[in-house]
Amino acid sequence: MAAEKVSLYNLADLKNTADDAIPNYLNSLKFKQTHFLSDVRLVLGYSAFLVSAACFAWDYKLGFESTKTYTAIAVAVYTLLNGLLTFWMMFVEKGVVYQGVAPSGDKITVATSTKKLDPTYRLSITVTDKSAKSRIIEIAKPFASFFDESGYFVAAPFQQILATAVPIVGKLDPKRIKSESQDMLNASPEILDAILAANNAAAASTGAEAAEGGKRRKA
Repeated sequence: MAAEKVSLYNLADLKNTADDAIPNYLNSLKFKQTHFLSDVRLVLGYSAFLVSAACFAWDYKLGFESTKTYTAIAVAVYTLLNGLLTFWMMFVEKGVVYQGVAPSGDKITVATSTKKLDPTYRLSITVTDKSAKSRIIEIAKPFASFFDESGYFVAAPFQQILATAVPIVGKLDPKRIKSESQDMLNASPEILDAILAANNAAAASTGAEAAEGGKRRKA
C-alpha cells in the first residue's frame, strides 16, 4: 500500500496515521492483538443503532399512538446505551489504540494523545508481565521525528522510538534499538566534529611523545 500524504498542520491526521502504524508494527513482531475494548464499543454502538431502527420501523408500520409506550422505552434504552458508550470511550478506553500479548506472555496496552496546538505525539504504554506486575512507559516525540517535510509517514524512526523505549518490543526487534550515543550525535553533529578533533589531537600527541622518546634512546 502506498504511503498517504497528510497535512503537517493537521494534528488529527498526523495522530491517526501514527495510531494506524502501531498495530501494523507490533503485529509484524508476532504480538497477538486483542480487541476487547473495541468490541465492547462496537456492541454498544450497534445496539443503540438497532434500538433506533426498531423504533422507526414500528412507528412507521403501526403509528405513534399505538407504539408510544414502546417508543418511550426505546428512547430511554437508546439514551442509556449512548451514555454507556460515552463513558466507555472516555473513562475505560482512554485513548487506547492497541492491546496485545507478546510471545513471552507479557501484555501491552498503548494509549496515545495530543494537545491542542502542540505537534507532539504522546504515548502511554503499559506493560504487564505474567505476574501481573505493571510498568508504565511515557513517550513524547514531535511528529517531525517520523514525518518527512512533504507529510509522508516514515516507518523506520517511528519503529526505533518504540523498540528503544519499550523493552519487550526491542527484544523482538533488536535492530531497531537506538543507542543514546546515536541520539546525541544525531541531535548535534557538532559533537561528532568535536570528538574527531579530540581524537586527532590525542593521536598527534601520542605520536609526538613516541618520536621524542625515540630520539632520547638514540642519544
